[in-house]
Amino acid sequence: MSSRLRKLIPVALSVLAVLLLGACGESHTKVTTGTYAGESGQNAPYLDVGPLVYQVQLSRQLNPANSEDAGYLQGLTPAEQQLKTGEEWFGVFMQVYNRHESLSFPSTENITISDTQGNVYSPLPPPLGNPYAYRAGPVGPSSVVPPADTTAQFGPTQGALLLFKIKVVSLDNRPLKVKIVDPNDPTQTASAVLDV
Repeated sequence: MSSRLRKLIPVALSVLAVLLLGACGESHTKVTTGTYAGESGQNAPYLDVGPLVYQVQLSRQLNPANSEDAGYLQGLTPAEQQLKTGEEWFGVFMQVYNRHESLSFPSTENITISDTQGNVYSPLPPPLGNPYAYRAGPVGPSSVVPPADTTAQFGPTQGALLLFKIKVVSLDNRPLKVKIVDPNDPTQTASAVLDV
């Protein structure tokens, strides 16, 4: 083998290594859009919103006559329990991750869902005494909401519940989309199509 060829081999291998490593992508790429639709949320995105990461575990209509769903509605006042004609209960079950090892950050209360016709819904305030309810607040270092050893974490969805009253017609105007806004910087948002 000629000396010139021997000199080119290490250079070619170096270029190849740089190209291969570049193709691997950035492992810390920020994800701000995605879909929970199809495949029952498999491969659902972890949405980066500010310093926290949000993931919808499940979203669906709720039936108060069903024993499981009745538990999700506990703690509502009689006035809150009333649905207007053409309204439906809808639940979004969320997990929130703080992957920072030494800092706490607040989770947001600014989470909405919308349909394709521009109807936007905000969740009801979390009912007092409801162990499934999502509550905005500090998420400690290396922690998750709902916390380990809680009713919500051990529940069928393993997520904290955001409870909505939506128009039945919105179920015809799918897909529904969830939008999450960072409490400290409203310019930091993420959204994803739900699996209903």
